[in-house]
Amino acid sequence: MSVRHPLPYAYARANCLLLEHDGQRLTLWASQGVSPAALSEVLRKHAVHTIEQDAPDVLMQRIATAYSAGEGSAAAVVGEVESAVDLSRMMQDLPAVEDLLEASNDAPIIRMLNALLTQAAKDGASDIHIEPYERNSVVRFRVDGTLREVVQPNKALHAALISRLKIMAELDISEKRMPQDGRISLRIGGRAVDVRVSTLPSAHGERAVLRILDKGDANKFTLESLGMSGDSLAQFKRLLRQPHGIVLVTGPTGSGKTTTLYAGLATVDAATTNVLTVEDPVEYELPGIGQTQVNHKIDLTFAKSLRAILRQDPDVIMIGEIRDLETAQIAVQASLTGHLVLATLHTNDAPSAVARLTDMGIEPFLLSSSLLGVLAQRLVRKLCVHCKREDDQGRWHPVGCSECGMSGYKGRTGVYELMVADDEVRALIHAQASEAKLFEVAQLNGMKTMRDDGDRLVAQGVTSLEEVLRVTRE
Repeated sequence: MSVRHPLPYAYARANCLLLEHDGQRLTLWASQGVSPAALSEVLRKHAVHTIEQDAPDVLMQRIATAYSAGEGSAAAVVGEVESAVDLSRMMQDLPAVEDLLEASNDAPIIRMLNALLTQAAKDGASDIHIEPYERNSVVRFRVDGTLREVVQPNKALHAALISRLKIMAELDISEKRMPQDGRISLRIGGRAVDVRVSTLPSAHGERAVLRILDKGDANKFTLESLGMSGDSLAQFKRLLRQPHGIVLVTGPTGSGKTTTLYAGLATVDAATTNVLTVEDPVEYELPGIGQTQVNHKIDLTFAKSLRAILRQDPDVIMIGEIRDLETAQIAVQASLTGHLVLATLHTNDAPSAVARLTDMGIEPFLLSSSLLGVLAQRLVRKLCVHCKREDDQGRWHPVGCSECGMSGYKGRTGVYELMVADDEVRALIHAQASEAKLFEVAQLNGMKTMRDDGDRLVAQGVTSLEEVLRVTRE
């Protein structure tokens, strides 16, 4: 609740009413199906000048935007907390937060953490780093793959901040010497957000990293929206329609491999096929798909989960990551016995995935029979549409403005390299040919490298040449 928006957020959301004060007049926004009792109560307590109508879904979005805008920046809230907090008062029995926009009048440390989480969600951050140093703490957000400093809270607040995090994640607040992992499920402006919390002891106290997963994003994933186009898109969709075989997606950590597999699974008809996944962890919940999370505490590994899944009559199996020989062997055997297997692997390019699996111990003759194709990928930052600049040669460059946090980039898209296992490639795999030979033949057969795909985005003005060079490093 604020002077600009007099109604409490919970009341506004529950009754789909928004009361706005512009300094002179009070305007009430209401939907067509609003409760007469709620409407009359607002009119009784407030001298409303005008009443406007809007569609319920549009009004709910307006309410979320209005109340989140009033939160203020995390830096402002941290500064306010530093001046107001009584460090001698320790927090006991802190209440659970149902929706962060409702928590404007809570204890200072809670307000500070809520402001950080709310701003991270608004900025589209994937991670929050809370790091203690000798004289101060530092909070950084990872936005579009790069870390940026947001605020430096007083070092005296750090322990209380970590304790509040542990309470929210249901961790042991008395254990400060061992790393701990947990999760927080919360809502920000009506959006379900899952936060994975990891704490680690360091020289000056515990540091915490929060991975933010917006649960509402899962249904938006399509291969086209991830930046795939042209021949690569058509070929990859054709691979996903095959009745059996193994399709690999490769790249370093944080390159969007799992997201690509989720988008690929969205093209599979879950109503007529049995789609099962093994993940660590389950990042997004997909409708109509059976998702299993590995649990190392009870020794539920990828291999054990896969063995159980093969007894569940699957048509399509997705493996979060092939990490060891046992998982790789089961994946290959499953693909040879009539299942389509989708999996991720850590390699730098598409042809090197073959060498990685053979180094693990997979027999080349088995791999040549089962492999359908390998998709390598990286994420490049997109130029901010508000401030990008074109030079005399027609190339676009980053500038920096308030919309993109002065970075010149906003959002990310993928660059891809798809090696399809045709007869010639299969023969080379069977003959244990070198990576260089595989790469050469795949290029002759039409494979475009990630650099080639990046050049397409540069020509379209989507990203800059320096960004493509940074990511592909060729």
